[in-house]
Amino acid sequence: MKIEVYSPTIRRKEMDAVLTAMVEEKIGPGERSRLLIQTAKEHLRFDYALALRSPAVALHLALKALNVKAGQAVIISALSPRYYLNVLEDLQLTPLFCDVTYDFPCMSREMIETTVEKKPPDLQIAAVVLHHTLGFAPDASSVVELGFPVIEDISQSYGSWQNTGDPVFHGTFCILGLEERDMLTSGGGALLFAMNRKDGSVLRNFAGIADEYCLPDINAALAVVQFKEVQRNLEKRNEIANFYIYASLQTRHKRFIPRTENDINFYSFSLVLQTGLKDVIAYAKKNDILLENAFEKTLAGSQICGDCPVSSSLAMRTVLFPMYPRLRSQEVERVSRLIMTLP
Repeated sequence: MKIEVYSPTIRRKEMDAVLTAMVEEKIGPGERSRLLIQTAKEHLRFDYALALRSPAVALHLALKALNVKAGQAVIISALSPRYYLNVLEDLQLTPLFCDVTYDFPCMSREMIETTVEKKPPDLQIAAVVLHHTLGFAPDASSVVELGFPVIEDISQSYGSWQNTGDPVFHGTFCILGLEERDMLTSGGGALLFAMNRKDGSVLRNFAGIADEYCLPDINAALAVVQFKEVQRNLEKRNEIANFYIYASLQTRHKRFIPRTENDINFYSFSLVLQTGLKDVIAYAKKNDILLENAFEKTLAGSQICGDCPVSSSLAMRTVLFPMYPRLRSQEVERVSRLIMTLP
C-alpha cells in the first residue's frame, strides 16, 4: 500500500463537528466563526483576531492595516508561498526577494540586511513578511529590531513553542493559515491576529468587512476541533520525527537544523539532497512511498525569486517525506528505512 506524502489529520471529531453544522444549516459566517476566534485566543493569547476565507485575504488586510502605499517595497523570502506575490501585485507593491542559508529555510536578520543594502536608494520599505517555512520559526525579535513593520506567517510553525509554554510573537500582525496543508486546517481559511491592544485596535477597523471575506461556519467548525486536538497531534509528530532524525544520521543528505528546540514543530521532515531530486523520488516510488519537492509551490520553486541563489538551489534539491499524525508505526518504519537507504 502506498504511503502518501501528505494527509490532513481529520478524525471522527472533526467530521462530527462539520456534520452538525450542516444539519443545523449553519454554514455561512456566524456563531461558529466567533467560537473559533474565542478558542484560538485561549491557545494564542492574542488581543484581537479576524477569521477570514483565505491567507491571501489575511495578508491583503494585514498590509492595508499597515497603511502601505503603492510603489513601496515589501521584503519576502524567496521560499514564501506564491500567493504572496499576487497580493503584492494587487496592492501595487514592489517585492524585495530575500535569500536564506543552506542550513535554515527562513529569512534571518542578516539576510534581510543584505537585501536592504542591495535595494534602489529611493525605494521605501513598507514591511517584512516573515514566513515560518516548513515548520521552522525564525528569530522574529531580531528582525523587528531592524525597524520595519513585520507580519509573521505562522501557518506551518504553529506549536513550535510547545516546550516553553505560551507562544510569543513579535510581529505587528500574525497570519495563521487554515488551508489543507497548513499545520491546522479548516479546509480553507486563515486567522489574522494582533497580540497587543494597540495593534488590535487597528484590526478592529476591519471588523465590519463583508461576509464574503469571512470564514464560513462550516469551516470554522472543523478548525475549532483542530485547536482542541493540536497537542495530541504535536506529540505524535515528535515521535515520528525522532525515528526520521535517527535514520537521517545514516545518510549523506543534509537536514535543516533548528537553532534551539523551540525553532520547529515538525510540521514536516525534509532533506537537502546531494543527488538528483528526480532520482530520489523515483527510488521512493518503487518502494510505494511518495515524496515531493518541498519548495515546488514557493516563489523559488516557480523560478520567481530574483537574485537568490541559495533558495533557487534548495528549490531543486529539497525533498519532503511523509510526516503526519495518521501514519501508522509500520509506515513510519518503512519511511525510516527508505531514508537510511537513499541513493
